[in-house]
Amino acid sequence: MMGLFTKKSIPILLLSALLSSIILMASVPPVSRDALTHHLAVPKLYVQEGAIHELPEIIPSYYPQLLDLIYCIPLIFDADIIPKYIHFSFALLTALLLFLYLKKNLNHFYGLAGVLFFLSLPVIIKLSVTAYVDLGLIFFSTASLISLLKWQEDQFRFKWLVCSAVCCGFALSTKYNGLITCFLLTTFVPFIYLKKCEYRPDQKKISAQIRSLGYCISFFLITLAIFSPWMIKNYIWTQNPVYPLYNNYFNPEINTLSDDEPSEPTMNHFLIRKLIYQETLLETISIPLRIFFQGEDDDPKRFDGKLNPLLFFLPICAFLPFKRNRHADEKDGHKKILLLFSILYILIVFFQQDMRIRWIGPAIPPLVILSAFGLKNLFEFNISIMSSAQGKIYTSVLRTIPVLLLIFMAGLNAVYVFQLFRKIEPLSYITHKVTRSEYIEKFRSEYPVLQFANQDLAQGTKILALFLGNRRYYSDHDISFNHSKFKSAIQNSKNSDEIFQDLKKFHYSNLIVNYPAFNSWVNASFNAEEKKRIQDFMDVNTKLLFSKNNHGLYQLLSSKDPLSRR
Repeated sequence: MMGLFTKKSIPILLLSALLSSIILMASVPPVSRDALTHHLAVPKLYVQEGAIHELPEIIPSYYPQLLDLIYCIPLIFDADIIPKYIHFSFALLTALLLFLYLKKNLNHFYGLAGVLFFLSLPVIIKLSVTAYVDLGLIFFSTASLISLLKWQEDQFRFKWLVCSAVCCGFALSTKYNGLITCFLLTTFVPFIYLKKCEYRPDQKKISAQIRSLGYCISFFLITLAIFSPWMIKNYIWTQNPVYPLYNNYFNPEINTLSDDEPSEPTMNHFLIRKLIYQETLLETISIPLRIFFQGEDDDPKRFDGKLNPLLFFLPICAFLPFKRNRHADEKDGHKKILLLFSILYILIVFFQQDMRIRWIGPAIPPLVILSAFGLKNLFEFNISIMSSAQGKIYTSVLRTIPVLLLIFMAGLNAVYVFQLFRKIEPLSYITHKVTRSEYIEKFRSEYPVLQFANQDLAQGTKILALFLGNRRYYSDHDISFNHSKFKSAIQNSKNSDEIFQDLKKFHYSNLIVNYPAFNSWVNASFNAEEKKRIQDFMDVNTKLLFSKNNHGLYQLLSSKDPLSRR
C-alpha cells in the first residue's frame, strides 16, 4: 500500500483525479457567455447556412476562427458539448509540451509536476470546461516559443524556425491576442541568433547581423502566410485585414457600426478602473502583480479569473544561484527568454486593455516551466544545506520536500476545483436528475422564452431582444440585440403607432424583454413623456405570448389590429 504513494505516483494520482473532475464538469450543455454570443453561435449560423458568410451584426464573427470552425463539425450533429472537449484537448496538448520539455531538461518527476501545476491552475480549469478558444491560443503560442528555443539549441536548423513560425501563425489564426505572440517572437529571433553568435569566433559581425535579419523576416512572412486566409476574408468584407482592430487607420472615413454594438464614447481603461472601481494609482499600476493574488471569477474588478501565488514566487527561485553547473548555465538562456516573454506579454495586455486573466494565457506555460526549475532549485538548496546533517532521517525528510510542496501547490488549486464543481453541478445533469432544458435554465434565465419562440414562432421571424447580453446561440430565429434602435424609435416618434412602424422598417415581428434590465434602462434614459409613449406602446402595440424568469416574449401589433384590443 505504501508503494502506491511514491515520488512519481503522487503526481499521477492527483492528475487522474483532476482530469476526471474536468471531464465531468465539461459534460454539461454550454452556458458560458462567450460561447453563447459567438464561439458557438457563429459556427451554428455557418452550419445553418451551409457556408461561411458575412455577419455584419456580429462583430466577433470577424475575429480569427480556427477553433470556431472546428466546432462546426460537432454542431452539424447537434453535439454542442463536444466543443468543450475539443477546447480541453488543447490544454492537454500544452501539458504534453511542458512534460516533454521538463523531462528532457530536468527529469520525469518535474515533468509531471509541471503538468499537474498547469492543468490545476484555476484559469486553466475554468477554460477547460468551456467552449472558448483561449486554450488553443495558449497551445500554439507555447509550441511556437518552445520550437524557437529548440531552434537556438539545435544550431539554428531552419526547420525549427519554420515550425515555430507555423505555430505562431496558428496562434494568430485562433485569436487576435496572437498578435502579441507574433510581435514578441519575431523580435526575439534576431536577438537569440546574435546572442549565440557572440561565442562563435568564425562568425563575422556584419554577416551575423544580416543573417539574423533574414531569419527575422522569414519567421514573420511564414507566420503571415498561415494567418493570411483570415486577413483576406476580412479585407474582402471590410477593407480591413484585422477588423475590427485599427479600423480608424484602414477606414478613416467610414463609420462601421454593427447591428448589435451601437457607437458609444470610449474611455481609457485605466480611467474606467478609477471611476468605476475607485482604484488608487498604486492599485492600478500594481495590477501585473495583483493578478497572481487577487483574481476572482466573474468579477471584472478582480480580473475575471484566478491564478496561483506560487506561479509568482517559484519562477523567482529558478534564477537563484543555489547550485551551479555547466548544464545549468546552458539553460540560463532558455530561462531568460521564458521569463522575458511572460513579463512582456503581461505588460502589453496591461497597457492595451482592461486586464482579464485569460487574456495573458500564453504567458502561463513559460511561468510553469520556470516554476519547475524553481522547485528543483529549492530542493537542491535544502539538500546542500542539510547534506552534512547526521542520520538518514534528515535526508529522507529533505527528499519529500518537492512532493510536499507539489501537494501544497495542488491543494491551493483543489479548493477552486471543489467550488467550481459545486457551482456547475455536473452530476445532476449526467445522472438525468434534471433535463437539458432545466439545466440550461438554471444558468440562463432567458432560455425558456427562447425555447418557446423556437417552437411557436414561424420560420423567418425576426426578433428584437432587449438586454439578453447578445446570447444568441439558443435562438433558432434571426435575433438582434440592438437596443439603440428601440431607443431611437421612442425618441423620434410622437405616439406608439409610430414606434411600431419604425420597428417594422427593420422587419421585427417580435420582442423579447429582460424586465429588470429594461425597467432600469427606461428609468435612467427617458423623460416622463417618452416613458408614457413606451407604456402606451407596450399596452397597445404588443401582445404577451409567454413570460418566465423575468423575461417576456411579445408580438408586435398595429393599433388597428384586432389583437391589440385586449
